[in-house]
Order: sequence, then structure tokens, then C-alpha cells
Amino acid sequence: MRNVDAVIIGAGPAGVTSAIYLKRYGYEIALLDPMGVGGQLMMINEIENYPGFKNAKGFKLAQDFEEQLNFLGSEVEYTLVKSIEKTEDGKFLLKTDVDDIETRGIIIATGAKHSKLGIPGEDKFEGKGVSYCATCDGPFFKNKKVVVVGGGDTALTDALYLAKLCSEVILVHRRDQFRAQKILQDRVKNEEKIKCVMKANVVSINGEEKVTSVTLDNGETIQADGIFIFTGIVPTSELFKDLTEMDNRGFIITNGKMETSHKGIFAAGDVRNTALRQVVTATGDGAVAAASMDEYLSNN
Repeated sequence: MRNVDAVIIGAGPAGVTSAIYLKRYGYEIALLDPMGVGGQLMMINEIENYPGFKNAKGFKLAQDFEEQLNFLGSEVEYTLVKSIEKTEDGKFLLKTDVDDIETRGIIIATGAKHSKLGIPGEDKFEGKGVSYCATCDGPFFKNKKVVVVGGGDTALTDALYLAKLCSEVILVHRRDQFRAQKILQDRVKNEEKIKCVMKANVVSINGEEKVTSVTLDNGETIQADGIFIFTGIVPTSELFKDLTEMDNRGFIITNGKMETSHKGIFAAGDVRNTALRQVVTATGDGAVAAASMDEYLSNN
């Protein structure tokens, strides 16, 4: 077993920022993530609202984050946390798939993942035409017809990305108007390859060996080679359900200092109950969480 001052679980923008700040404060830390640095950055093709970057590539930004970590003498450990226990002396014992770690404080930055539609064919055809990441899978659908489900920033951004690759993109949204930023809505309206189907839901994904069509609740069946689903996110918070207070959706509740209901545990980024989930807000959360952790460690 090893001992560190603080453990950060999750190496997305929030976790990496916390690690950078805590290293600069001079603490011994462990940054744990079985998937490495990046989090949802690895699934974002273009970012246009991160200060200092006119057009940032998610993968490249993740690389830059990792380079800065390495420069400060830290790195992400490809490790999965299996359980967390409170010790008799007020510390925390984390059991991972590699070793045991004892620490005085924890920052939860595990983020969130894409929610599923929960319809027939979705699980059956995952990886065979069903995708939740346009950047990852878009190139497999070059010159093919695809359906995109959703109405937020991610759905419209990825529909525009797919329009550069695919012959046709059918954008299906359950409401009569999109929730995305107006600039994205305008781009979608001006993209000839994108057709919008409003006030409709996908009720089944059809095919034999792979996706061949999707059926809507208005009775329409759309012939398509693939479907990209962007209908919201769910927090990656199951590990902490007995440690911290959460809302009815499973997002961790914090105050403005990123403190959770459990002393010594902080949360930052998409995993917490927050009004906005963006790269820039995640990094801000990470900085605040690190400053609050510094205060906690100094006083305890």
C-alpha cells in the first residue's frame, strides 16, 4: 500500500486541472483513470468556445493537457478504482485493480457518459451502426446515409461534422425546436446535406447483421447505414453513492467550493450537479476543487 496527499479520480479536463494545481501546490498526488487523459474530449471533434483556441481539436487538447502534466512531473495512472473505505484515522483507503492507496483527500472528476435511448436494436447493433461518438466512428460512414438523434450542442456539432463525410444526415429531434446555440442552428439550416425531422422519436433500430433503417414514432421508416445518438448524459457516480449526497439523477451535489457532503471529498466537472457542462466549466471546477483541497489538507 502507498500513501499520497490526494487522489484525483478521473483524468478529463476537471481532473487534469486539479492535478496541475495540486502539483504546483507541492502535494503528492495520484491521478487515476483507466482510459487515460482526456475523458469526453476524446469524443469531441471541434471545440470553438474554449478561450484561446479558435478551433480546438478534442484529441489534440487532451494531448496538450497530458504534456503539461508530464512537464510538472506527474502522469495519469491507468487504474480502475474498485472501492473506497474510510479508515479509523480519518483517511481514505482506495482499492484499485493495481494496488491499494491511502490518502487524506479525494477529488471526484469521473465525468459523465452518453445516455441511451433504450429501444429495440440499440444494444444489438452497437458497433455495427449504432454510435455515440461521431469523431470516433464517422469515417466508417463516408459517403453513406446516417441518422443523428438529439437537439443540443453535441448533436448539431456532430451532425455538421458528419455532413462533411456522409452523403446525407437526417437529424431527428423530439421537440419542435433545438436547444443548441443559435450559431449551430444556423449552420445546420444552411447545410444542404442535413435534413431535420422535428417532433419525432426513434422507436427502433432495424437490421440483420448491421443497421439498415430506423423507425420513428410517426410511423416513418428511414433507410440509413448508421445512427449517432446524442440525447444527454448520465453521471459516472455509482462508486460514490454511499459516500456523497446526490440528486435524483445521480449527479453529486457540491457547494461553490466543490465540497461534497462528505468531509475530505470534493467533486468537479460533469459528475457534479451543475448548470453547465462544458470543457471550460470543468477546468474551472478543477481549479476550485484543488484550491479547496489545499485548504482542507492545510487545516487537517
